[in-house]
Amino acid sequence: MINLLKKRLTIASSLLCVAFTFLFVDGSAMGGNQTKLAAVNLRTEYKHNPIGLGMANPRLSWEMQDSERGSMQQAYQIRCAATAAELKNKADLLWNTDWVESDQSNQLAYAGQKLASGERVYWQVRIRNNRGKESAWSEPVFFELGLLSHADWKAQWIEPKLDEDVSKSTPSPYLRRTFQAPKPISKATAFVTCHGLYELSMNGSKVSDDLFTPGWTSYQERLQYQAYDVTGLLAKGENAIGVVLGDGWYRGFLVWQGNKNTYGENVALLFQLQIEYADGTSEMICSDENWKAGTGPILKSDIYNGETYDARLEQTGWNTAGFDDREWNGVETKDYGYDNLVASDGVPVQVIQRIQPIEKIITPKGELVFDFGQNLVGWVHFKLKGNKGDKVVLNHAEVLDQEGNFYTANLRVAKAEDEYIFKGDGVESYAPRFTFHGFRYVKISDYPGEVTVDDLEACVVHSAMTETGDFVCSDTLVNRLQKNIQWGLRGNFLDVPTDCPQRDERLGWTGDAQVFAPTACFNVDAASFYTKWMQDFPVDQKENGSVPWVVPNVVKDGGGTGWSDGFGATAWADASVIIPWTVYRAYGDTGILERQYASMKGWEEYMIRESGDNYVFSAGFHFGDWLAFAEYYSYYYNAPDYGYAGANTDKELIATAYFYHTTGLMQKTAEILGKKEDAARYAAILPKIKEAFNREFVTETGRLTSGTQTAYVLALCFKLLPENLVPVVAKRLADDVNHFGHLTTGFVGTPLLCQALSDYGYPDVAYKLLFNKRYPSWLYPVTKGATTIWERWDCIKPDGSFQDVGMNSFNHYAYGAVGNWLYQTVAGLQEDPAVAGYKKFVVKPVPTEQLQFAKANYQSIYGEIRSGWERKEDAFVQTVEVPANTSAKIYLLANDATSVSENGKPISNRKDIAIAGRDGDYLVVEVGSGTYSFQIQNSN
Repeated sequence: MINLLKKRLTIASSLLCVAFTFLFVDGSAMGGNQTKLAAVNLRTEYKHNPIGLGMANPRLSWEMQDSERGSMQQAYQIRCAATAAELKNKADLLWNTDWVESDQSNQLAYAGQKLASGERVYWQVRIRNNRGKESAWSEPVFFELGLLSHADWKAQWIEPKLDEDVSKSTPSPYLRRTFQAPKPISKATAFVTCHGLYELSMNGSKVSDDLFTPGWTSYQERLQYQAYDVTGLLAKGENAIGVVLGDGWYRGFLVWQGNKNTYGENVALLFQLQIEYADGTSEMICSDENWKAGTGPILKSDIYNGETYDARLEQTGWNTAGFDDREWNGVETKDYGYDNLVASDGVPVQVIQRIQPIEKIITPKGELVFDFGQNLVGWVHFKLKGNKGDKVVLNHAEVLDQEGNFYTANLRVAKAEDEYIFKGDGVESYAPRFTFHGFRYVKISDYPGEVTVDDLEACVVHSAMTETGDFVCSDTLVNRLQKNIQWGLRGNFLDVPTDCPQRDERLGWTGDAQVFAPTACFNVDAASFYTKWMQDFPVDQKENGSVPWVVPNVVKDGGGTGWSDGFGATAWADASVIIPWTVYRAYGDTGILERQYASMKGWEEYMIRESGDNYVFSAGFHFGDWLAFAEYYSYYYNAPDYGYAGANTDKELIATAYFYHTTGLMQKTAEILGKKEDAARYAAILPKIKEAFNREFVTETGRLTSGTQTAYVLALCFKLLPENLVPVVAKRLADDVNHFGHLTTGFVGTPLLCQALSDYGYPDVAYKLLFNKRYPSWLYPVTKGATTIWERWDCIKPDGSFQDVGMNSFNHYAYGAVGNWLYQTVAGLQEDPAVAGYKKFVVKPVPTEQLQFAKANYQSIYGEIRSGWERKEDAFVQTVEVPANTSAKIYLLANDATSVSENGKPISNRKDIAIAGRDGDYLVVEVGSGTYSFQIQNSN
């Protein structure tokens, strides 16, 4: 797994009572280490030294580093040049801002000389703080543009001339080309994409660790290309290019209906290599009719079903210059054009971590199984020895059954099987290329030799997002829950946010993604990931504005369910608005609002039209509170409801609540973007929706027509109620939870349940839900050994049996949305409602007697934020770290200022701590940057 930045506080989740000691002195860390004023962590479009950017004016960001308290950036200066030498010598600068009086350090658009396709720009920045001190120039970084115009493409699409039965998985095509480089090379950049998936190599070496390129998008309208600096892989003389193609999402099996060839029947390659020689001349090597095609050891490779690899068919040196390809086939050029080509915006998929098995098992059925101790996504890499023609088969599973046997029924028709045939040449090493599996256990069969735990490792694969946050407390089960949330994210953030990684599905379900987005943005830097995915929303959206269930949309006609055409489900379609808003709030990114606005508005206008004059959104199919306690099976299959069917919330109530919530976000978005007419229109509609909601779904006594936890939660969190009914509805919610002793919510209600209870006066009830270990609860799966979040509250029932195999994923992140509450309320780290991106933020923990301590850290776009609290014998300690160039409002659980000291000094009359007043049980203070440790003598 990607490591956090070195300064990140790491704490093993198994520690129950560790010393919660923060060593801070006034203005700096104890020990006297002073951090110099500097601009650090320079990024372009969230990335470090990116290549192949698809915009001519990318946005530049940095962090301010300064150990002095209250430090703010007062001014900055950026300079840019075409080379590092010119930047150093201040010669021929492309852009020099001079000093700009501003505290902005996030997403400043490049505004220098006009840039051309493929141009590289080196840049650096220096800053001045509010005390007049200037930093040195930062270390130089660079960005490089991709192909900004379709006219820049000169390559031809090529397809291998191979006999294939496209109704089934066929051998992966291998493509190659040699060329002469007559002179020394100063720079070489490869631009590549394909229909299918590709792995690119130069002179026998892979050009990148990136996997599943070009990624999954709505290919007909948006096909990504990648750019690679391959200068170091080429040399004067003869060179070779090699490409392996896989079926991938393009033509592999996809969706539970057994569909294949969703986007086309044939894989194809588009490749363009731009070479600059040391003498100033240039050359271009492109995919054309001169390439050769063949097959190799990959006999089949499918995302759902796995890979078959026959090592006897390996062709040594096939991707090097000296290989004899006279028996290879040719290729056919195709006129597919370039209109759908876009630069890659997302985060590459890579092998992030490797895990050894923790146990070798012989099951009651006599099967050889290895346990990796963690439900993960990726594959198994092995090193084994076999005779020529021997084989080994690997099957993957998330769990063992009640008897301890290997269990794959919940995979439905996905085989999740890798097969390797030995060439008989000593110890052979293998890992698949174009498939991935969701598993904790692997079964080894058909192998004649002995296999030990040392022969295998699991390769954890996901989008390589930087981890930005963690939460830890004094309860080991809650800490395991947090780890399960993080592992669920890792397993399902593989180029698109999937619902599950193991069965014949793995789709970009919009509802799952929107409820989890706030939690995701705490745990990882998800901005680029969501930016890439969201651009497929307008592509797949109907002209009337209705948004599909899944993006990219491959669930045609409702996936054969008969419920719907696959569009317009509330809470799912609302992802088109909620996720861009979430990204804006987390990263201060107005760019995603601008890019997505037409799509956001399309969905909003669809709801307005469909709701009509009564403003109740009742049109179309809605999933409702999907998988609420006992709801799904009782509603759709007439199965037993476990004694309570009361979790079935009226879908029109949910849809109208979301209509109101989304309209409010649209009003705010329009205001931010300066779209005054839209903002005024949506502001005028809001009270009409609210009135309709109360008229249709709320009685005068505060009872909702669906008396469910989800109904009460939505009414409270979306602020749909008249003020006089808010405490009444909050009490009804708390009473319902206390009556049943557990939650009854599904995908819609669960993310907001604890937040509603905490915000409206019942934090003790929220904690009751958190600490509940009985079904249904968050900790129930933990007690059953879960290492990820489950799709259902009872994937494993209390009696040890499994839920229905048709829908029983053990790696589904939706219920992990409670993680947002762990960060925001338990640890107290919150956004400022008035300012996006944590430029200003709030620290307001809600402690409980059941925890000795809780704390969270978060690497914001301005730097690391920390918030924590601990109960000690003589004091309640709250600790906060505020990054430079930001400020915070801190809520202290103190009766008055006289009972509070900070680092041993009273807070009264302090220049670095402003007392802002009281708010309920809290004393509110405002601080600038720095590290603060507050000791409160009179708190419980």
